[in-house]
Amino acid sequence: MLLLGLLLTQDYGMSWDEPAEREAGYVSLQYVAQRLAPYAPENPYLTGWPVLRTYRDADHGVAFQLPMAVMEAIFSRHDLQRAYWLRHFLVFGTFILGTWAVYRLAMAQFGSWKWGLVAAAILVLSPRIFAEAFYNYKDLVFMNLFALGGYTLTRLLRRPTTGRALVHALVTALATDVRIMGLLLPALTVGFGALEWWARPVRRRELLRAAALYLATVGPLVVLFWPYLWEAPVQRLWANFGSFRRYRQTMQVFYLGQLESCQRLPWHYLSVWLLVTTPVAYTALFVGGTASVLRGFYQHRVAFLRRATGRRDLLWGAWCLGPLLLIILINSVVYDGWRHVYFIYPAFVLLAVRGLRAGVRTWRAAPQASTNRRLGVVAGTLLAVGLGHTILRMVTDHPHQNTYFSFLPGPVAARLFERDYWGISARQGLGWLLAHDRRATVAVSDTLYYKYFLHNNSLLLPAADRARLRLVPHHQAEYFIGMYRWHPAPYDATYGTAIHEIQVAGLPILTVFHR
Repeated sequence: MLLLGLLLTQDYGMSWDEPAEREAGYVSLQYVAQRLAPYAPENPYLTGWPVLRTYRDADHGVAFQLPMAVMEAIFSRHDLQRAYWLRHFLVFGTFILGTWAVYRLAMAQFGSWKWGLVAAAILVLSPRIFAEAFYNYKDLVFMNLFALGGYTLTRLLRRPTTGRALVHALVTALATDVRIMGLLLPALTVGFGALEWWARPVRRRELLRAAALYLATVGPLVVLFWPYLWEAPVQRLWANFGSFRRYRQTMQVFYLGQLESCQRLPWHYLSVWLLVTTPVAYTALFVGGTASVLRGFYQHRVAFLRRATGRRDLLWGAWCLGPLLLIILINSVVYDGWRHVYFIYPAFVLLAVRGLRAGVRTWRAAPQASTNRRLGVVAGTLLAVGLGHTILRMVTDHPHQNTYFSFLPGPVAARLFERDYWGISARQGLGWLLAHDRRATVAVSDTLYYKYFLHNNSLLLPAADRARLRLVPHHQAEYFIGMYRWHPAPYDATYGTAIHEIQVAGLPILTVFHR
């Protein structure tokens, strides 16, 4: 994975939010520098940013962005492009950490490093997750920290010690200081700690002591890694949770063929997006794994809960399904597909592996030449074909796996769902245009929101190409680069003649027009 990160980091473009996320890191770094060294000489690199107290995105955690700002200030202060490549590689570094956590969770649950590798492979071979692991500073970093938090939680429950309680508190705080939904980790810790207390009387004293230390430590650590909370921890944390519940975003979302306000999306929005963008084989295994857990719990109940594997199965279920139910119940604002709940995906993967393992056991237990044996061979063949197709798609769609749809043909997906909402493909579009028009100046329309996509991605172009690019008002432009975030219909002739198009499995995600 480390080699993949080194080889592929520079293949991906820059997402819509990256400059804002970078700014958030520097706003907090400026605040920290002013608080800790108010009389030190001013550093030009740490001044001139907005004031944290009134900053519009102060309620966004900076546990990842603040260290990135420090690293950029030290290593890449005079090279913005290099700074963004470094950030992309380090985002992928957290994905390696999250994959390792999933591997360890599966290995402990299923008793074999081989099953651990199966779980890790499913996570890595998930097209959208893999692509966003290079540039999604928020959701993918949070997913990886939450997976690590799931691992530190199971270690704490298995053997409650002072060290494990402190490590779990540290991971919980870091996850919470990336996204406020990290507060689900203390809820899972208390709930499954209580279940562990009931199931293992011999460990009750150690468990209570470790839980008390964890709860006493996690709050101060959350405040420590989130400078915005320093002046009024309780009030601002509560306000941030209220912001999560009713987020101020009001933009339009294209869903099931209609443009809807993100404030009024139907309850099934996240579930449908999860279904249509996850490989079918993984979804089938997840359904089988969930059914296996429910069957085991229904048939044995107390005995199921007495087993550590049974309790962990319930943890995966609560981790995966609980946040979806919570968001539905509180009617929280979501948009851009299911990225806000990517952190449930490691649990989804673990339940999928549970389904695969149950199927393998059933197949092995069936008599030779029986119907179950033949059905198992058919199912295994279909799973292998599905996995092979997913790998093929990841290779052929590169570097646009973020627009992967599992079973929907391209034209159908275009009619029903948003496409490249991150704007990643703008880098390839600009690169193609500048490679085919070698004039000293190339004028491209910056109309509407496209200027953000185009400007962001122009920063990743070679310096010579970047110098030739001019983003100008639409009536002065010779080219228009059309994307489909809020423009699901084909562009009409007024935008010019289409001269280049990027497609992913028949789904147009970017078109270059000559005017």
